[in-house]
Amino acid sequence: MTNGPTERDFALDPEDNARLANLCGPFDEHLRQIELRLGVEIDHRGSLFRVIGEEAGTRAAEKVLRALYAVTEKETLNGAKINLHLAESGVDALTDDAGEGAQEVVIKVKRGVIKGRGPNQARYLHAISRHDINFGVGPAGTGKTYLAVASAVEALEANRVQRVLLVRPAVEAGEKLGFLPGDLTQKVDPYLRPLYDALYEMLGFEKVAKLIERNVIEIAPLAYMRGRTLNDSYVILDEAQNTTVEQMKMFLTRIGFGSVAVITGDVSQVDLPRNVRSGLRHAVEVLRGIDGISFTFFTSRDVVRHPLVAKIVRAYEAFEEEAGTRDSGLGSRRQDAGANIGAADGP
Repeated sequence: MTNGPTERDFALDPEDNARLANLCGPFDEHLRQIELRLGVEIDHRGSLFRVIGEEAGTRAAEKVLRALYAVTEKETLNGAKINLHLAESGVDALTDDAGEGAQEVVIKVKRGVIKGRGPNQARYLHAISRHDINFGVGPAGTGKTYLAVASAVEALEANRVQRVLLVRPAVEAGEKLGFLPGDLTQKVDPYLRPLYDALYEMLGFEKVAKLIERNVIEIAPLAYMRGRTLNDSYVILDEAQNTTVEQMKMFLTRIGFGSVAVITGDVSQVDLPRNVRSGLRHAVEVLRGIDGISFTFFTSRDVVRHPLVAKIVRAYEAFEEEAGTRDSGLGSRRQDAGANIGAADGP
């Protein structure tokens, strides 16, 4: 059970208008960034600040604001530096107990406002705003990729990151596509079409084309990520269920300072060979419980496409559960039969 919101009042000394402007950012965008990360509301008049929210969140916000104010004496702050400081300050550990009462994240893009539909999507957006590495796992149609792209667009336009990377393993979905002509981008384009569609909707076709031309938005097949270090970047790994264990480890170790990574996938639609383990499944088992990494698990109830999609997902889930039960029972009967044969053959 969480307590009600609390107010925390404090003053930043010495009072200096130039340093306060540096701390707050243009139109208070640095304060908005801290609000989203910590799930609080920050008001101020001059050097007097009031933070409203859960106790853990307000305590963390005061700590961060005081530390950043000290930094303003020698440095000019920007979105990337705010993000880096939040990541290094350990405030996520202070706000673990405040997660349920977190402020709703609303994303503003060219076409309007985007926010979570239902509690799971809202938790997903809030987790992305607070953590540097985020996993969104669940069936098709739950908004995992779309919301990740929306968050990336907002971070780019707010100058919290310098570029956006769209990464996807080039694994064929049960079909042999043969030789694909063209350069690297043209070969990978068919696999990244869902990401492109979301970008076009949020930024417009012409702006996306210009950003790709300037390498602000980069298309990167997973195999070409080895050896890179990604600083001040927003990286989306889509269809992550089709990564191998080695590829997933390689991708996660590319993340540098000031970067955010969102890994999305549906473990029920793995297109890898039968004897190859999904890197997404493995990562969920290995990384659960690590501070700074969030996991959001979607179900058929979170599907926001045509109502039939949710019914289809549930039907497949039920069939696979029933098939697993039948296979388990068959295996037990085979073991019993084997034991009886062994007993009959004995002395």
